[in-house]
Amino acid sequence: MALGYYKSVFKTLGLLMMVFSLSMVFPFMVSAFEGDTYTASSFMAAFFFTLIVGIALWLPTRKDRSEIRLHEGFLIVALFWIILGIFGSIPFLMLPETALSFTDAIFESTSGLTTTGATILTGLDQLPKGLLFYRSQLQWLGGLGIIVLAVAIMPLLGVGGMQLYRAESGTIQDSKFTPRQTETAKFLARIYLVLTFLCMAGYYISGMTFFDAICHAMTTTAIGGFSTHDASFGYFENLPGVFFVSSLFMFLAGINFTLHFFAWKERSLIKFFMDSEFKAYVTLLFVVIGFTLIVFGTDGADKQTQPGLLQIVFQVISIGTTTGYTSSDYYLWPAFIPFLLIVYSFIGGCVGSTGGGLKVARCVMMLKQVFKELKQLIHPSAEIPVKMNAKSVDEKIMNSVWGFVSAYLIILVLFSMMLMWSGLDQITSFSAVAASLNNLGPGLGEVSSNYSYLSDFNKWVCVIAMVLGRLEIFALLVLLTPAFWRD
Repeated sequence: MALGYYKSVFKTLGLLMMVFSLSMVFPFMVSAFEGDTYTASSFMAAFFFTLIVGIALWLPTRKDRSEIRLHEGFLIVALFWIILGIFGSIPFLMLPETALSFTDAIFESTSGLTTTGATILTGLDQLPKGLLFYRSQLQWLGGLGIIVLAVAIMPLLGVGGMQLYRAESGTIQDSKFTPRQTETAKFLARIYLVLTFLCMAGYYISGMTFFDAICHAMTTTAIGGFSTHDASFGYFENLPGVFFVSSLFMFLAGINFTLHFFAWKERSLIKFFMDSEFKAYVTLLFVVIGFTLIVFGTDGADKQTQPGLLQIVFQVISIGTTTGYTSSDYYLWPAFIPFLLIVYSFIGGCVGSTGGGLKVARCVMMLKQVFKELKQLIHPSAEIPVKMNAKSVDEKIMNSVWGFVSAYLIILVLFSMMLMWSGLDQITSFSAVAASLNNLGPGLGEVSSNYSYLSDFNKWVCVIAMVLGRLEIFALLVLLTPAFWRD
């Protein structure tokens, strides 16, 4: 197919790269303020290189006014994460403090942009502040991209049952949520920015340094999990207010951002309590916290070594929303609890949030379908609809959801087997793929805190899993089908 057919793709990607190049400017400023000339010059070089490539893509197609069709939409969505992941790796490659290989740099960059939070870096406390800021900023930008993707783009592509939210666009417009996607993006970005600022203020008041407060606010709102310290939130174990602020804003970031918009616009919380997904999100969170407390209560271990209620709530929300922050003694907890939380991360956050996983709405629909099938066995001729927000879900959407979940589980099994084939143990293999596919970050076994132990082959498997998880599986898989390129 002629390249001219995809002028809109080159134009859009060129614009995105020019905008993304600006992400190198702020780390440059941080490095310059710290007097770190080498790091500052590295970010400036990365800025110019990314900007020039973006201009080279945009300039020949700048006059194109053609509408973006379905094919171009899939290409832009997939290439957005892939290309920015590649160019985002440049600072990691240029800085001698990290001494990263190409594979490791791509891994770190992709993990940041997909808000996975898995890392191969060690000695974070000694790394240049400009690089630490850049890692957090990657996740913040990735989180913003995910919200726009989930609310404004994925429903149009109809991936994995997301057309349900396209069907609800009429309700959104009736509620004066702007139908123009550019305006939609502005509203979402404004809410995202406000949450980030409030989170930063909360962290700072709770005892974090100003630099740590900024970096962790960006990765909290993005549900990313990158920290400026090797010990993650274990570094702040003597600051209980930090755990409270983190728990609150991880919880808020895991909610569909359109609900935040309605709460802001209407000065009312009623939309939250009318939403089926939100009610399931809160209920499940309380259930897992309660179950974790029961396990600790019946474990028989030394009560003095057990974490407090606030730290337990923090850890459940962190893993459940797929943020991935960890407390100092998380890996010393009874083995059942970390495994329970890894399984919980498969559900993840709500649709339209920065969280990963299958999403609460899909899990609710699947559960309702199970109950429907049970009732159908008893009453074969009865018409029993699956409902979300008091509206019947179309059968095509349910089939799409089941297809998505099936693909998700097939990829989980295949990728886990690939890691086991390479020599990893079963726990490490399963949890590494699960944490990557769910965009969670920390796994179990050898990847409980860091992925540097993995071979290059294993890291590339995890990178592909991160992108697949972030793109809702089918948005990337569709590009691998011959029919896509023929039509």
